[in-house]
Amino acid sequence: MNHIARAFLIVLAAIVLVAGCAPLAQRPGAARYEKTTFADLPGWNGAVLAPSLRAFLAGCPRLQRVAALAHACAAARAAPPDDEAAAREFFQTMFVPYAVIAPDGTNTGLVTGYYEPVLEGSRERTDRFRYPVYGIPDDLIDVDLAGLYPELKGMRLRGRLEGRKLVPYYSRSEIDANDDGFKAPVIAWVADPVELFFLQIQGSGQIRFGDEDRIRVGYADQNGHPYRSLGRYLVAQGELPLEQASMQGIQAWAQAHPESLQQALEQNPSYVFFRDLPASGGPTGALGAPLSATYSIAVDRRYYALGAPVYLASTLPLSNIPLQQLVIAQDTGGAIRGAVRADFFWGSGDDAGGFAGRMRQQGRMWLLWPRGEPRPRPQRATSRPSPPSWRDSRRTP
Repeated sequence: MNHIARAFLIVLAAIVLVAGCAPLAQRPGAARYEKTTFADLPGWNGAVLAPSLRAFLAGCPRLQRVAALAHACAAARAAPPDDEAAAREFFQTMFVPYAVIAPDGTNTGLVTGYYEPVLEGSRERTDRFRYPVYGIPDDLIDVDLAGLYPELKGMRLRGRLEGRKLVPYYSRSEIDANDDGFKAPVIAWVADPVELFFLQIQGSGQIRFGDEDRIRVGYADQNGHPYRSLGRYLVAQGELPLEQASMQGIQAWAQAHPESLQQALEQNPSYVFFRDLPASGGPTGALGAPLSATYSIAVDRRYYALGAPVYLASTLPLSNIPLQQLVIAQDTGGAIRGAVRADFFWGSGDDAGGFAGRMRQQGRMWLLWPRGEPRPRPQRATSRPSPPSWRDSRRTP
């Protein structure tokens, strides 16, 4: 980047810094972690724990610098694989459960679901496959403001140079309108613009070329525009009732109103760009470890150490059937904010998408922390965003 571009970035960062100096709203109280026992966890005695242990082990290579969890990882590696009794003994011996209490004093919160979509695609543009899955554009400038001002940690600027000026990057409508001349590599082509839209919301997915060949793509960057919910827009326009503003409801609306689809999609100016990921294993979460279907969750990392076990007590989508499971905090998400807040990973494909799209339950959470380690510190919510992860594109529909 030349010196002119650097100068404009510094000026723009200074403007953001000045704007950020306005008085902040009073921060809420701290979240609390109340020590309890495994006997107090609803459904603990009937929980299947061997898959939980496998999911925990999947994150261990990324936990070597987290001293409190590294010792537990060493013990986990010594446990016999797929041995339910050994898994139960490991968790009950190595950990202590702490009930998580939100800053407002409540112990229940929202549990949503997400999944990894699988899209039919092509490596070449055809009449059927004509919607591009873009990599990072050549002209996208991404600035981490903490490099200039440490107090702006977690804040980023994205834009492009227009002559000697740094201007906002292209919006969704501008990208879609200029698809032939848009300067970005195309990873693949897909057939359905709504599926592509939800791929961007989920942040990762698979693209299948025929019966055997497939690739996995994940979040690489974003155009810097704010996210706007398509579901909320359709409800506000009277196109959908609130109870149908799910992924399935939006897809059904799109099929019935193809003439209005592009205008609706453009209400969300945010646009996500992708990168290739290893095709084997599960999708990679913010921890850097592969996610395990129904045993990984996304959390707010202000309140949970990534890689830590969390006991979740909720219900299955659209039912009162208990979902009581030991899961591992391995991911984050742009809409996952709060102490008692989880996004439950259902896996890959249409069946997983059916569960994820309908999941909007209430639940309780217990953090399992290594026995003998200092108890988790009360965490106070801040007005500044947490550090970004590649999964932070994921939002509610």
